[in-house]
Amino acid sequence: MSRGKLVVISAPSGSGKTTIAKGILRLNPSLGFSVSATTRPMRNGEVDGKDYFFLSEDEFKRRVAADEFVEWEEVYPGKLYGTLKSEVERLLTAGCDVLFDLDVKGGLSIQRKYPEACIIFIQPPSIEALQQRLEGRKTEGAETIAKRMERVPMEMELGKQFTHRVVNDDLQTAIANVQTIVSKHLRT
Repeated sequence: MSRGKLVVISAPSGSGKTTIAKGILRLNPSLGFSVSATTRPMRNGEVDGKDYFFLSEDEFKRRVAADEFVEWEEVYPGKLYGTLKSEVERLLTAGCDVLFDLDVKGGLSIQRKYPEACIIFIQPPSIEALQQRLEGRKTEGAETIAKRMERVPMEMELGKQFTHRVVNDDLQTAIANVQTIVSKHLRT
């Protein structure tokens, strides 16, 4: 059985990467989704094992020490995120093509491990629009939003290293643009 192809969607928080990733999954039902692990608290409506594997900090660090991650990072103080090797291998050995929804550093880490991966950076139309989106989600307080915004210049700079960049100034257009990239990658 041939191994599947990898597609990574990365962006600064609030750029629409998760919404775009869900749109791509709907358009490509054979695409498997790599569920990431995190130590952050579960948000309303999230499901363990579907949205994330929610782990305690101790469990996450135990798995890091056991070399169970393809990539991991402390994205925000005390908030660890990572991609479990077992999750990627489960999908790849089943012959699935795999979609990752990752922070920017995580996306670049996947490309280093799997150079054949298609990496797509979702860019907000402006920094102001990004801040408005984060505030409009009403899922975090002002302090958390400020921490997310502090990372944006670094993430935008790292975004220049991605093979593909799509500006999300209109969600449906952005999904269509990402779908064009994904379709071409999956066909080659």
